[in-house]
Amino acid sequence: MKIAIIGATGMVGAVMLQVLEERKLQFNELLLVASERSIGKEIYFKNEKNTIIGLQEALEKNPDIAVFSAGSDTSLEWAPKFAKQNCYVIDNSSAWRMNDDIPLVVPEINSNIIKKENYIIANPNCSTIQMVLALTPLHRAYHLKRLVISTYQSVTGSGVAAVKQMQDERICRPEPKMFYPHSIDMNLIPHGGDFLANGYTTEEIKLVEETHKILNDNKIKITATVVRVPVKGGHSESINAEFYHDFKISEATEKMAKFPGITILDNVKENIYPMPKYAEGKDDVFVGRIRKDYSQENTLNMWVVSDNLRKGAATNAIQIAEYLAYKFL
Repeated sequence: MKIAIIGATGMVGAVMLQVLEERKLQFNELLLVASERSIGKEIYFKNEKNTIIGLQEALEKNPDIAVFSAGSDTSLEWAPKFAKQNCYVIDNSSAWRMNDDIPLVVPEINSNIIKKENYIIANPNCSTIQMVLALTPLHRAYHLKRLVISTYQSVTGSGVAAVKQMQDERICRPEPKMFYPHSIDMNLIPHGGDFLANGYTTEEIKLVEETHKILNDNKIKITATVVRVPVKGGHSESINAEFYHDFKISEATEKMAKFPGITILDNVKENIYPMPKYAEGKDDVFVGRIRKDYSQENTLNMWVVSDNLRKGAATNAIQIAEYLAYKFL
């Protein structure tokens, strides 16, 4: 089997290579692909040098799976070309997520919807992945009615330039190059993506639309606020979830604990709860501060944290590749 990583020199691409080294996906050849300015550079994978190639050369080598993490424009142009050659494309951008004909997949939840002829598969937004993973066992048991979400998103979700801005501000570097419209260190910015006419941002609308699609339920009422915070370990979310059916907190916690990919960290007497500093470098979605909302029936609050570069992007994509390899290749 031949696998290509499109965007191998980027932040997510680097984590994909790390995840590939750690997991058991078997392949014979690895193609590392990036933009023209990176062609010819060398990257080590499993202590061996790999030379960066361009998209056209990668296409001509006819890989079996291509994992894209190079932005929507690149995906829109090149994903269909790879798919036409019966190459399975796993796309990490927002380009294909809401296309009715493209599966939007979190493997623990809905890998079964992928059919052999689905040569483009979309990776959800990082904030959506960790949220729906935590909610799925509860939705299946109690049926979600409404979600109120506040996210506290790491600067790594914005890329290298955002991380550099925070680091430059942190060491008081004169005139740091600004990626965000405001300083991020020692600050919070209630702004993720682009503002829309309705006052919401594109990042907030992704949480609504992608959740509906993954859970296959457009009746769930969802509202979200996205906040960028000066951390780099992962994304955090405060989730208020209302259900049609009543539940006991102990039962709800047990259902999440038994669901693959979820780890419960919830012992407030010992100050144990999820934090991005703890989640960094790990694949699980961590859930804590699980408690009843006493202001409303059939409702709970919880705090959900995950490394947005791993389960929120790279790991989820490689898990999809593993499924494709097992099922179709």
